[in-house]
Amino acid sequence: MTTEQGKRLNEILDLQEKVVSMWLDYWEEYSHFGTGPFWVIVLMLVVPLVILYFKIDRTNVFQLGFYGFNIHTWFTYSDAIAMRTGHVYYPFQAIPVMPVNFALDASLVPVTFMLVYQWCINNNKNVFLYGILTSAFFSFLLKPVMAAWDLIKLGNGMNYFYLFLNYLVILIMAIVITKIFIYLKHHPRIYKNK
Repeated sequence: MTTEQGKRLNEILDLQEKVVSMWLDYWEEYSHFGTGPFWVIVLMLVVPLVILYFKIDRTNVFQLGFYGFNIHTWFTYSDAIAMRTGHVYYPFQAIPVMPVNFALDASLVPVTFMLVYQWCINNNKNVFLYGILTSAFFSFLLKPVMAAWDLIKLGNGMNYFYLFLNYLVILIMAIVITKIFIYLKHHPRIYKNK
């Protein structure tokens, strides 16, 4: 690493530390345990996980979990990018040092998609079609309600249609990756020791 690069990196790290400190101060002032939005976010985190515990089809738990983890991972990445670029931000947080809305990314969105996926595979329905409907629900119904309650803000040209497209990309990736792993499970490569 050159001296110039090291100086530049240290500047960024110093700014990052200041931003984290600012988020913590902001949380203590506006988004703490005593605020209503904090508890709405906590419910968005806890309730879906409780429902999942009782409703998940335990005969397909690994397939469902893998699909849900795909949704969670890709959604968290896209949310982090949107936050860092100022396209989406959350005025209230349950965990102030997280760069994303943890309740959405780790619970509400993946659990909803998992339960829709489960319903589709158990009832021989089109996962992609119902995934599109779920994406539309989140993009055009839930997110506007969250915006009305100041739980989400869109900036830098972001709109609900772009959010919908983001959900579709994540949906396609999660379905394709899950199908690849299901294929690999049913077509194992046998290695023989010689």
